[in-house]
Amino acid sequence: METPAAAAPAGSLFPSFLLLACGTLVAALLGAAHRLGLFYQLLHKVDKASVRHGGENVAAVLRAHGVRFIFTLVGGHISPLLVACEKLGIRVVDTRHEVTAVFAADAMARLSGTVGVAAVTAGPGLTNTVTAVKNAQMAQSPILLLGGAASTLLQNRGALQAVDQLSLFRPLCPVFVELPVDVLYPYFMVQKEMVPAKPPKGLVGRVVSWYLENYLANLFAGAWEPQPEGPLPLDIPQASPQQVQRCVEILSRAKRPLMVLGSQALLTPTSADKLRAAVETLGVPCFLGGMARGLLGRNHPLHIRENRSAALKKADVIVLAGTVCDFRLSYGRVLSHSSKIIIVNRNREEMLLNSDIFWKPQEAVQGDVGSFVLKLVEGLQGQTWAPDWVEELREADRQKEQTFREKAAMPVAQHLNPVQVLQLVEETLPDNSILVVDGGDFVGTAAHLVQPRGPLRWLDPGAFGTLGVGAGFALGAKLCRPDAEVWCLFGDGAFGYSLIEFDTFVRHKIPVMALVGNDAGWTQISREQVPSLGSNVACGLAYTDYHKAAMGLGARGLLLSRENEDQVVKVLHDAQQQCRDGHPVVVNILIGRTDFRDGSIAV
Repeated sequence: METPAAAAPAGSLFPSFLLLACGTLVAALLGAAHRLGLFYQLLHKVDKASVRHGGENVAAVLRAHGVRFIFTLVGGHISPLLVACEKLGIRVVDTRHEVTAVFAADAMARLSGTVGVAAVTAGPGLTNTVTAVKNAQMAQSPILLLGGAASTLLQNRGALQAVDQLSLFRPLCPVFVELPVDVLYPYFMVQKEMVPAKPPKGLVGRVVSWYLENYLANLFAGAWEPQPEGPLPLDIPQASPQQVQRCVEILSRAKRPLMVLGSQALLTPTSADKLRAAVETLGVPCFLGGMARGLLGRNHPLHIRENRSAALKKADVIVLAGTVCDFRLSYGRVLSHSSKIIIVNRNREEMLLNSDIFWKPQEAVQGDVGSFVLKLVEGLQGQTWAPDWVEELREADRQKEQTFREKAAMPVAQHLNPVQVLQLVEETLPDNSILVVDGGDFVGTAAHLVQPRGPLRWLDPGAFGTLGVGAGFALGAKLCRPDAEVWCLFGDGAFGYSLIEFDTFVRHKIPVMALVGNDAGWTQISREQVPSLGSNVACGLAYTDYHKAAMGLGARGLLLSRENEDQVVKVLHDAQQQCRDGHPVVVNILIGRTDFRDGSIAV
């Protein structure tokens, strides 16, 4: 028989259970309130009467970061952003293809040293930019891509132009910011689209209506509260004093030093002028690639332009300054095992690329390239090297130049000799020019013959080797440097990507000059495909009247052919004058198909 004393504890379990149940219920309700944003809404106001929108917030941040241009192809998802940018004095430049907008942002970033910005609409608008975004990533250009997106409430529910954009761009991107449409438009417009105009009568309908109203409130709660807009501090890696000293000691003992400078050397904070002065003071002969082309101006005695592989084999100390051992250096195989190699790069993975197979660095310095070169010069003050080493390298340059002079004098079966044309371009090119190059065979020859007149005056796609950059690069370059003459050297194949953008140049009054080397084919491919596979399939184009097509878009068009081959310089001057008068110009240059165009191809 149970005693009263034993029963008492059992009776006390019920209040404990009730307390536990109540506590669990309260915790669940509090958790639900938190997830529904009810506490956040208590602390942050929802201004339902405001006509402000999220596009204004984004535009304010861009202005605070010194952005002066935004490149775009309009779409309803991003309209509030574009309107807000216009109101804040950020020039909105619309193109005819989204990829051009990103190429323009890329050029703006390279030439200005600040971020280049493009904004495109959701879905197809974004997927159209993939090539340009990857090109910018591989060229290490600081671009920001802003992309519209479906409403946050309709993600993964089959909305118009909705794809998993973040997953698509995560492996490609410098920076991509997705802007769902309901965070860009004002409250009253989003409410009209999201919440039923008439309150539903049923319980379920009322619950859904309340949920939508609450969801909307969470989107706009505290939306107009002041937020920091300015740039965050940069964290740029720097070489340690110990690393610099070891490199100074290696270089001081060199007899045949050589430096290869790549695009990364031109990144901020070191200015191009300071870097140029440092390279001149250092006195080491150098090859210049990517955005480093033109660093030393035209015909500088330290700038070696030809026979790079042979020079690298002879050098006893090699400084790879912002240069990567990828296909451009035969994955490192062109480097001699007897050479002492110093490599400096901000990115460790790039710095050591293929070092486990074909080459080994004596010193691998993870840090800013420009700053490193300046410190190297400080440590080597007064150091000189025997002039016979530089003279040996320059003699190889002179021999190659003589070879090109001989090729320029050779007759071609029809049309114009491309080497001769490009030599005349080199003689005509003004000191304030920026060169944009986009093509294969014609541009490959131009890389040997046409020299940029100074630093940051040469724009090519970079390591990705992308065709179609020309119009976008020209657009960004002319807006960034309005006083410069922008000369675009196109192959006729590559020009097909850019032709329609002459409508953009006309509408926005952006005078650039395009020289199209028109040999009616994808000749760089044909050169290898025909001998090796016996067919020219898919390599043929036509001698199209590109100058007339440009005129149809409102630009000016000129033709160079065998009929006026004695007037090449005059036509180039006429094109220059047209540009100076404010007109974009296309010069269609009919050139012969030769077997001696590229410097690496024997006559």
